[in-house]
Amino acid sequence: MKWVWAVFKARPYISNILGYTALFASADLVQQSVLGEKPATGSTSEDLVGVDWHQTARVATVGFCFHANFNYHWLRGLEKMLPGGGVKAVTGKVVVDQLIAAPLTISAFYIGLSLLEHKDDPLEDWRQKFWTSYKTGVVFWSTMQAVNFAFVPPVARTVFLGGVALVFTIFLCHLRQQRHHEQERT
Repeated sequence: MKWVWAVFKARPYISNILGYTALFASADLVQQSVLGEKPATGSTSEDLVGVDWHQTARVATVGFCFHANFNYHWLRGLEKMLPGGGVKAVTGKVVVDQLIAAPLTISAFYIGLSLLEHKDDPLEDWRQKFWTSYKTGVVFWSTMQAVNFAFVPPVARTVFLGGVALVFTIFLCHLRQQRHHEQERT
């Protein structure tokens, strides 16, 4: 385990980005395997287990191209803007995070996936799910970011955030797929 921490400290950008991307893909796999409905027969991107690997690749792509990079740089900038782990600094970071980063990351998730799916209206999912996601996220992320800013060393914050994002991304993937299945039935 020491060698993992050594690599992590030596190459924090690469470690954080790869770790975050893997967690995003894992969130989609968990959503499909545990929470998702059984797939329709004849789908070309699903294997015998019923996993839509194209969907997982899209979620991983959004995680890699936007979320991992954004959060890595965002957390570093936030630490420079509001340094320290005291109550005042942590509270300030959480508030700024929820006002700026939360709407951007939720929007990037929905719009990014819609663009990768070549949807006619890439804002449709965003319009339908943004407020539910944001309100849920304010409660969830405020708590998790307070823990992150108060107790996690800056070098590991993006990966910690990725681990927490695993849970929230499962929620987002499930919310998104749940609505897709409802629309397909009508």
